Amino acid sequence: MSSSPLSKKRRLSGTETKTGSHCSSSNSVRTDLSHTPANGMAKNGNDAEIDEGLYSRQLYVLGHDAMKRMQNSNVLISGMRGLGVEIAKNVILAGVRSVTVHDQGVAEWRDLASQFYLREADLGKNRAEVSQLRLAELNNYVPVTAFTETLTEDFMTDFQVVVLTNSNMEERQQLGEFCHTKGIKLVIADTRGLFGQLFCDFGDEMLVFDTNGEQPLSSMISMITKDTQAVVTCLDETRHGFESGDYVTFTEVQGMTELNGCSPVEIKVLGPYTFSICDTTGFLDYIRGGIVSQVKMPKKIAFKSISFSMAEPEFVLTDFAKFDRPGQLHVGFQAIHAFQKKHNHLPAPWNKADGEEFLTLAKEVNAAQTGSAKVEQLDEALIKKLSFVAAGDLAPLNAFIGGLAAQEVMKACTGKFMPLMQWLYFDALECLAEQEGGAELTEEECAPRNCRYDGQIAVFGTKLQEMLGKQRYFLVGAGAIGCELLKNFAMIGLADGKGEVIVTDMDTIEKSNLNRQFLFRPPTLRSKMKSDTAAAAVKQMNPSIRITGHQNRVGPDTERVYDDDFFESLDGVTNALDNVDARMYMDRRCVYYRKPLLESGTLGTKGNVQVVIPFLTESYSSSQDPPEKSIPICTLKNFPNAIEHTLQWARDEFEGLFKQPAENSIQYLSDPKFMERTLKLPGAQPVESLVTDCPHSWADCVAWARNHWQCQYSNNIRQLLHNFPPEQLTSSGAPFWSGPKRCPHGLDFSTSNELHLDYVVAAANLFAQSYGLKGSADRAGVIKILQDVKVIPFTPRSGVKIHVSDQELQNSNSSVDDSRLDDLKVQLPSPESSTFKLCAVDFEKDDDTNFHMDFIVASSNLRAENYDIPPADRHKSKLIAGKIIPAIATTTAAVVGLVCLELIKIIQGHKKLESFKNGFMNLALPFFAFSEPIAAPSHKYYEIDWTLWDRFEVTGLPPNGEEMTLRQFLDYFKTEHKLEITMLSQGVSMLYSFFMPAAKLKERLDLPMTEIVTKVSKKKLGKHVKALVFELCCNDLTDEDVEVPYVRYTIR
Repeated sequence: MSSSPLSKKRRLSGTETKTGSHCSSSNSVRTDLSHTPANGMAKNGNDAEIDEGLYSRQLYVLGHDAMKRMQNSNVLISGMRGLGVEIAKNVILAGVRSVTVHDQGVAEWRDLASQFYLREADLGKNRAEVSQLRLAELNNYVPVTAFTETLTEDFMTDFQVVVLTNSNMEERQQLGEFCHTKGIKLVIADTRGLFGQLFCDFGDEMLVFDTNGEQPLSSMISMITKDTQAVVTCLDETRHGFESGDYVTFTEVQGMTELNGCSPVEIKVLGPYTFSICDTTGFLDYIRGGIVSQVKMPKKIAFKSISFSMAEPEFVLTDFAKFDRPGQLHVGFQAIHAFQKKHNHLPAPWNKADGEEFLTLAKEVNAAQTGSAKVEQLDEALIKKLSFVAAGDLAPLNAFIGGLAAQEVMKACTGKFMPLMQWLYFDALECLAEQEGGAELTEEECAPRNCRYDGQIAVFGTKLQEMLGKQRYFLVGAGAIGCELLKNFAMIGLADGKGEVIVTDMDTIEKSNLNRQFLFRPPTLRSKMKSDTAAAAVKQMNPSIRITGHQNRVGPDTERVYDDDFFESLDGVTNALDNVDARMYMDRRCVYYRKPLLESGTLGTKGNVQVVIPFLTESYSSSQDPPEKSIPICTLKNFPNAIEHTLQWARDEFEGLFKQPAENSIQYLSDPKFMERTLKLPGAQPVESLVTDCPHSWADCVAWARNHWQCQYSNNIRQLLHNFPPEQLTSSGAPFWSGPKRCPHGLDFSTSNELHLDYVVAAANLFAQSYGLKGSADRAGVIKILQDVKVIPFTPRSGVKIHVSDQELQNSNSSVDDSRLDDLKVQLPSPESSTFKLCAVDFEKDDDTNFHMDFIVASSNLRAENYDIPPADRHKSKLIAGKIIPAIATTTAAVVGLVCLELIKIIQGHKKLESFKNGFMNLALPFFAFSEPIAAPSHKYYEIDWTLWDRFEVTGLPPNGEEMTLRQFLDYFKTEHKLEITMLSQGVSMLYSFFMPAAKLKERLDLPMTEIVTKVSKKKLGKHVKALVFELCCNDLTDEDVEVPYVRYTIR
């Protein structure tokens, strides 16, 4: 998934929530925050500055206003079993004011199946006290307190949000009513084996500032009518995207100026480019122009208390295929509490007698319902399954429900996103064995063993546990998703026996990772590798897990490491990647080696999961998102109208000034054939960048930066206005500077203008870096140098061609003429005589000391000033220019929970397509959609059906030791498969074609296949290569083209 640029936000002020301190007692444990933390962090509070270095990716999801509201919220989380600790982890990472964890119980064996901050040595100790010490390390801005006494109403008044995870029905009712009365926001979360429950009550009147988290839309206007319900028509470049009921405001309207800066107006959508607004009959006539922008309006929401909501429940569906499931589970979860109250324990795992009694209790609970909670007919098989697994405790389910619950806590704190209204139920019964007739596990198989997996054995029995221990899995990536996956792997016992988890990631840990990648701590920032650090962290969670960290990028370059032997030894692959290219590569490898692949991704509050099963489903590459819309070159060069355009222009400037010239120069100096190859290129010549005045001092760099400023922000704009004056008309008589074309104005340089100086300091430092010279951040020194810099006066020239459209640009001949190339060649020093040192500057957005973002922000905002486009601050500029993907820990946790549920199905050997679930979620709405994976598309030649998982297996080197020749290969397909090969290729190399010259064909026909491959590709085959992949074009016996699978040609 990729990010989209954020639009400028309207700031909304909100009342601050109350804050308070927790009462201290002999049973409380506090983190000592009296010292300054090692990473320089401090507590949150009213006056706390937001640490953008730590929270940057989350800030792009929530925004500064919501983040500040969250920093004033004290949160109580009751119950420190697996679900409670998951919620606490996510809430602490998010950055609330404080978290108090509460539990009166002690650690038991069954807790270790999902409570990742409990160790075997902690058995018998209070869960809250043990967890507090480890949770406190997650975020030094958030003090974490443990409370081990009974919750009282007096104690709870200190909190803005209360979360109950391990409470009985009486506690829920009593504390829930108290919270509703006192305006304390309440979240109740519960998991029982393969079932989950979530409830929210945020009071009688909650204000939601932003219901969906999407960036406000804006559109350019082409017409506004004068009418009682005026019709606004937008430019037909793109659809406006508004919905009826949205509110909008206007800017830059010429003529009907009464609309500019007006109070938000409600609209009614009439079509993709039109909508109606208020009465404009009393306004001036519309002339031209204008921008309409969506305004996020606060929305009031009322919640029912838990008592009312129990009787009249409102459900959020998680799976449309299980439409009636929430009502059934609403009764079932009440039956769990009734059973526990009656027996003081949960139904025993897979105990048939308990199951029957539980069903009877559920029927009684249902009969006692008075409101809409009563269901017509209980699903007896479902209710019994709930009884059988209710004693279970599964890490993946806790991760999913815990991610959702933590997001609801953040909604309660901030008013950002639409809260859950009000009940959510989820189940993953597909994880159970697929046998016909629903063969059930026995009570003996699922009885407690006094081992760390008891919570999981209660659901799946011991056989799955043994299978999990033997798995050999490859995890690609140890970032946010990778960390969550490793935690879940450790909890479920993946590779804790003879198996192994291999995790690879070539990145080191950065500060911005700590907000989501919870296996890393500030002391681990010192250039440590993610894979090794994450592997060591999960070994502490479960010392039995066998895990190995690698630092390799996956791709053709590492196929000597991740070779045939490596992939053939794997049971499966899990991706935790952040780019499409790497995902596609791993997908191709999994298809080739026929290994299951678990794919997932997040974008802010959105997440998706895809499961790829050999011979069953399509692969990741089978369907692709449409390409992102690119900005036309002429818009970037001459006609920007949005801050996204100026930021992309600034990024292009960075590459063109500080990276590409140095790379070209280095190639020229090191590659004797560089000139020969380069002169053959059409269009602009890289050679031109080699002939520049080489700076010899810091003063030269400052002079260059000042003159480049003059060229870009004054001279070029004046030339543009010379070609197209402000009053210019098009051939149709319309103003040239209208619609998306904004008329620019040149700037006058001033050392007293901070933005001008920002540009010169950043550009001069980057120019100095690329030539190996020492720079300086001394602004006074730069001003002094600038006093002696000569700026050549500029006069616009006639005859300069400026292209108005990309089509015009393509049609023009933009190549450099031959005489110019001859001049360049003469001016170039010979590679041997050149002594200067060059260094290409690679853009790095997250280092605030390297001048990269300083240059981007100044460069973009100066150009924005040229065109009267509102500027962007550093935070927003970094998002767009750095192509940052907004991210938040809650989505990551929930997505990974779903991934691991699919992993359990794969390891059990599920074969039915309907057993697997691809998933999509948007926690902001909240919205969930699950579907069967798409079956692998089927193709046919003759009567043979095949999919992407099929191939021709050809043994190129038979036992006699003589490798197959091209002639034999062609004959083999004729005789064995009745196919005539018309073209044969390997990678990008064409090995054979029916139109090949006779001499070349004669030469190749009797050569061994590997010799032809080596000869055509001009590359030797590595010793690690066991087989080659050939692509075929074939005709059948009727001489018709047929589509056929690829060939796996074995050579070793």
